Amino acid sequence: MERRVVITAASAITPIGHGKDALVDSLINGKSGVQKIKKDDLLTDRVESQVFGTVSYPIEFDFKRKYRKTMGPVAYYACQVVKEVLEAAGLKKDFISSGRLGVAFGSTHGSPTVQRQIYEHFFSGSDERFSAIGAVDYLKSMVHTTAVNITKMFEITGRVISSSTACTTSSQSIGFGYEAVKYGLQDAMVCGGADEYDTTTVAVFDNLLACSTEYNETPHLTPRPFDTRRDGLVVGEGAGAVLLEEYASAKKRGAHILGEVVGFWCGNNGGDLILPNMNGIKATIVQGLQNAGLTPEDINFVSAHATATKMGDVAEAMAIGSVYGKGPLVTGLKSYMGHTMGSCGVIETIITLYMMAQGFVAPTLNLDEIDPRCSMIRHNQKLRETPIDIASIQNFAFGGVNTSLFLKKV
Repeated sequence: MERRVVITAASAITPIGHGKDALVDSLINGKSGVQKIKKDDLLTDRVESQVFGTVSYPIEFDFKRKYRKTMGPVAYYACQVVKEVLEAAGLKKDFISSGRLGVAFGSTHGSPTVQRQIYEHFFSGSDERFSAIGAVDYLKSMVHTTAVNITKMFEITGRVISSSTACTTSSQSIGFGYEAVKYGLQDAMVCGGADEYDTTTVAVFDNLLACSTEYNETPHLTPRPFDTRRDGLVVGEGAGAVLLEEYASAKKRGAHILGEVVGFWCGNNGGDLILPNMNGIKATIVQGLQNAGLTPEDINFVSAHATATKMGDVAEAMAIGSVYGKGPLVTGLKSYMGHTMGSCGVIETIITLYMMAQGFVAPTLNLDEIDPRCSMIRHNQKLRETPIDIASIQNFAFGGVNTSLFLKKV
């Protein structure tokens, strides 16, 4: 039996703020979280891109030592947003540890900071290079470190799903969590993703000529999704988490419902592992609509993946246009904070929920002149007071992985 699935709590740490009030303020006032890259002794002088979506404000982590010892920076982010979600949801301790609450949470590659430290010790040539590697360093750095540190800290005993599909990591987490609750495998799922500050990620995209380099002295002017002067993506950091619950039980316990997940699809291009594919993106949108039982005319708003790469934005705009035409408003939310990698899907979902609740649609930042090759969709270039009843969040990743998530206002 299929069940309705609703979102009853959310929290995000982003380059444009921590929490609902800060995020909404940044969106309404057009604040960018992109800054000059932090200097380190590894890569910053060797990469062309000198900008980063940075979490530059302090965060108070009050975790006990018994939890901290297995946590790298990415797990700190993950556990903080989950802590805030569980507190906001008001779930009872016996339910949290009952086995009916599960975790779907991931990151792009665990903690690269800790991984780098391990390799530095390993290749140092020192006689103590092996003993210098801590007993828990692997637990801090492994690809599913976020999910299992969450289960440890909050004593969650349900199923664990830890997607690690780069830019679709957290959208997959929400989608797989949605399916687990919808089909009765779990009664609730805490879902999301996180990625920490890391210049090696910048180096990867820089080597692929995919990073923004023309705005190193004016970071707030990049990225520029769909704009004629866009020159690539900006790597960012952050985390987000949402709680998914079965609708009837959420209503019964008086939970505050932020929105309903009504559909999800994940597909693959079945070809090149790097280049975007318009047909693959279009197929994922169409199948997502079918899964949700919706028509293109039902959608009011599309949160586009919109990384501001020259080829990616064109392929996505063509795919959106071929399905929706100029119907729904389209915003590229990465224009505010850069590409937060494994956390982008959940952060963009949370922002969409906030806009849905407050009745506005934020514009794509820095979209001054629409690229004619991207002009077949209804770009949002100004702040609008308008209702969002049904929204789609789109994300695409290296490896040809595409996701499409559909939210409805309740």
